[in-house]
Amino acid sequence: MLGVKVSEVGEFGLIDLLRKEFGATAPGVTVQNGDDCAAWRTAGTALATTDTMVEDVHFRFRTITWDELGWKALAVNISDIASMGGSADYALLTLGLSEAASVPDLLQMARSLADCGREFGTAVIGGDIVSSPKAFFVTVALYGHVPDDGLGPPLTRSAARVGDQVAVTGWLGRSAAGFRALNETVSDPAAALAELRRAHNRPWPRLREGQALRAAGVQACIDISDGLAADVGHIAEMSGLGVRLRAELLPVSPQVSRVFPADALTLALYGGEEYELAFAAPPAVTARAAAEIGRLGTPVTVVGEVVANHPGKVYLLWPNGREEIVGKGGFDHFRD
Repeated sequence: MLGVKVSEVGEFGLIDLLRKEFGATAPGVTVQNGDDCAAWRTAGTALATTDTMVEDVHFRFRTITWDELGWKALAVNISDIASMGGSADYALLTLGLSEAASVPDLLQMARSLADCGREFGTAVIGGDIVSSPKAFFVTVALYGHVPDDGLGPPLTRSAARVGDQVAVTGWLGRSAAGFRALNETVSDPAAALAELRRAHNRPWPRLREGQALRAAGVQACIDISDGLAADVGHIAEMSGLGVRLRAELLPVSPQVSRVFPADALTLALYGGEEYELAFAAPPAVTARAAAEIGRLGTPVTVVGEVVANHPGKVYLLWPNGREEIVGKGGFDHFRD
């Protein structure tokens, strides 16, 4: 199949090949993959999210492989489900491609996307293929649920309260640094650059961590897709409160500090596509959540607190006591 183009197998031939990669059925699905609609049974509160990645807008093939693209296309959606403490159950995949698209490349992408699904318990159960002569794109619609298990509703951005600690999972700045490393000439240890590239092109969604947050009693959470400042800003806005971040507490990735020492704090504060989780909770709940997540091998760092002043704003407290309102940063499709 080496060198085979979509025009040689046609739409329905490609669908058959993709179906083999994803499997015909999945647990809970009540009709076989390939029918007019996907159908499944669910219990609890249903969750749905979608994300589109467009060539030369969200990625360039000179800096990402088909394998990485497949993984990332599903992972960024799973991160949304993670932020609400749910399970990521079923995905629909839409591809926009030209007739000259390489079938082996597409199958490699599909194989990696399926690998991501197996890692996080997500089955691809349908989708669509359309002609897109000018730019390749991939859209994933993901469906999950929060069970009726007595642990409470999905986590939301609006549930923060004055006195809550603000904490984050993992390390910050790696994805933005990875983007820079992929697009600039950087002379640094190969291991550090590989870690940054992996953070940007093959993110690891914190699905299990999000479930642990909900189990621990956390109620307010968001995934860091637009940068820490922007995303805790969403918590501040929707909760009608302020968030004070402490500069010295931000868990800047050691690799980021090594490769971009002058910009490390900026990358940690404003760098997007982190896909870590930021959450707000009372101190006792935060400690319980950190202990549970620590068993998964993921660090949790308290980086600030929710306050009554500066409602809807995020401000940074420096060790010398200076405070400053921070801009949101983040990518705007119609301004950037």
